[in-house]
Amino acid sequence: MSDTQTQIDNRPPSVAHLFVDRVEATPDGEAYRYPVPSSSGEGPDEWKSLSWGEAAERVYAIAAGLIALGVQPEERVALASSTRVEWILADLGVMCAGAATTTVYPSTNTEESSFILADSESRLLIAEDAAQLAKAREARAEGLNLAHVVVIDPAGAEPAADDPEGWLLTLADLEARGAEYLVAHPEAVKERVSAITSEQLATLIYTSGTTGRPKGVRLPHDNWSYMAKATVAAGVIQADDVQYLWLPLAHVFGKVLTSGQIEVGHVTAVDGRVDKIIENLPVVQPTYMAAVPRIFEKVYNGVAAKARAGGGAKYKIFQWAAGVAREYAKVSQDNFRRTGNASVPFGLNAKHKVADTLVFTKIREAFGGRLRACISGSAVLAPEIGFFFAGAGVHILEGYGLTESSAASFCNPAEAYRTGTVGKPLPGTEVRIADDGEILLRGPGIMQGYHRLAEKTTEVLESDGWLHTGDIGELSVDGYLRITDRKKDLIKTSGGKYVAPAEVEGQFKAVCPFVSNILVHGADRNFCTALIALDEPSILGWAAENGLEGKSYAEVVAAPQTVELIDGYVKRLNEGLQRWQTVKKFRLLPRDLDIEHGELTPSLKLKRPVVEREYKSLIEDMYAGTREA
Repeated sequence: MSDTQTQIDNRPPSVAHLFVDRVEATPDGEAYRYPVPSSSGEGPDEWKSLSWGEAAERVYAIAAGLIALGVQPEERVALASSTRVEWILADLGVMCAGAATTTVYPSTNTEESSFILADSESRLLIAEDAAQLAKAREARAEGLNLAHVVVIDPAGAEPAADDPEGWLLTLADLEARGAEYLVAHPEAVKERVSAITSEQLATLIYTSGTTGRPKGVRLPHDNWSYMAKATVAAGVIQADDVQYLWLPLAHVFGKVLTSGQIEVGHVTAVDGRVDKIIENLPVVQPTYMAAVPRIFEKVYNGVAAKARAGGGAKYKIFQWAAGVAREYAKVSQDNFRRTGNASVPFGLNAKHKVADTLVFTKIREAFGGRLRACISGSAVLAPEIGFFFAGAGVHILEGYGLTESSAASFCNPAEAYRTGTVGKPLPGTEVRIADDGEILLRGPGIMQGYHRLAEKTTEVLESDGWLHTGDIGELSVDGYLRITDRKKDLIKTSGGKYVAPAEVEGQFKAVCPFVSNILVHGADRNFCTALIALDEPSILGWAAENGLEGKSYAEVVAAPQTVELIDGYVKRLNEGLQRWQTVKKFRLLPRDLDIEHGELTPSLKLKRPVVEREYKSLIEDMYAGTREA
């Protein structure tokens, strides 16, 4: 057994134990940074810090406050909030009380929020603000039994006449109650932490399924303790890192990032406001950041649009530099794979230096100038976009996992990453490919099962611990995994040919700088078609230069010249595809796909059945007049 394996096996029962150890080891070290409005109310936010000792004071007060309210070990405490430092403190407080966190996206509507709170049997809700409180009140009126609601931001969250006495508290109230409780019971939190077992429930995360009700995934403390140790052992994070954390913490990906940070003790800057990312990056100057592919696609489209707006010469320089970046990344990665040396030929290196001066340095500066690596997960990153950033010096380490496997099952090694793959398994995780190509996983990160859904659990989790992921993939000889598609999403045309839509969609995103979302359709049809949504800022910028200035998004996408523009990119896409993969027809959507209409999950994954149902008439129109075999 290797030292790495021993380290993973010798993990403590919970992240709560890790947190206590971290606080004792580095009480004065910086733990978190978070933004607050400037004292004048104008200008940029001011960033404040919490040391590990200061964070612990608040965490233990929250834990003691929950104990004082009667919360018992493994009882669920729901948390409905955007990503902010209080989310992390509250989650740690729940864990240190021995309870379990039920995560709820703040964008979840009242009906689904009520279902999650009821199905999880959550005793108490920690709500971000008045909007989340309003959902809780509506759910209570429908019969939901919540003992208390704790509001993080009290602005506008006033007690209502029909609130039960003591039902509504602020987070400050909870912490004050906890601090008072600790005076009388100074060992209460330590006793709860000491009593936590590895198999005790830590987190209940509801999957945002494409059909039917979401399923609660039961993740015990051992999952997170393993993830904390394994991500450090794999070299994903380091003690001197500064992480910029904006991902939804209700998502399993975000949870992994908070666990690993506690193990290694680096600084995390927390701000979930997506519209502040561009502003925050030069201020925070992170060494690593995790994101979903859509963010990198937006950055790429934004850089291309800015170059185009600078005139024909600037755009030609960008296109040339993008080609150099991709070639440089492909050659250097291939050489490293074969020889262990990432060197490139002299001529390519010379071109790269010029492109770096003209284009790439500006891209790295936009990310803060100190970025060691980005971690990409949740969906497939188009390889050509990955190669572009790799060549520009923004190293994107793709990873892979599910909610059911605590998010991080695979990750690319920092020095030897391979664009287009999700890397190698984390230490302690096993993988095998089934006869039909499905990826199976086993290890300490695998869930206990679905909450109160034994039959659903047995459908995906075998008695010997192997989890059926539902994803199709290929393993290289040296253990790198490439995801090709979701098993259920594979298209079989009426001609009997299989098409992986995600692969075609990813290639189009690399070819067309105007695309936001694309759905390839073709199951049981005699050819493939596509629904395409365009990136609004990019296409409106193009429209202003092409006789469509002042037109709305819907008007621009309906214009013949826009259709002709996108048709050119579809033809370029088809040049690189097999005949049966080619997109014969497409339609531009009148608006972009979004979370609010239920077409994307909160982690920005496409909900294919929802989109196909919503735009059924457009799909049928593309096949009208054709004979289906």
